[in-house]
Amino acid sequence: MKKSEINFAVELDDHNIPEKIFWNATDNPNEGLSDTKAVVVSVWDHYNQGTLRLNLWTKDMAVTDMKRFCVEVLGSLADTIVTATGDQSMADQIDNLCRTLSKKVEEEYREQQNQS
Repeated sequence: MKKSEINFAVELDDHNIPEKIFWNATDNPNEGLSDTKAVVVSVWDHYNQGTLRLNLWTKDMAVTDMKRFCVEVLGSLADTIVTATGDQSMADQIDNLCRTLSKKVEEEYREQQNQS
């Protein structure tokens, strides 16, 4: 049986706020650790019937990038819903919400650019 590993390394400041996040995976096409500004990991706890979450982002990640990241994570869940359950209706509802949120984030980004 093939095994795959995903590893994260987080550098924290004196207040335990992430300054840098690195990741590596067995199947990562890049050699060595790759850096990132944010990571979201969710695990289903079947014993307690709930989700365990690890949400980390670096303090220098731009707010608009964080919002875009969250919308994209949400959008990827629409694909997961269809693949795992076949529920296209729920996936469509998630996609519609993501389109609305994406427009809002894009408008905020344009406003920021105009103010600069």
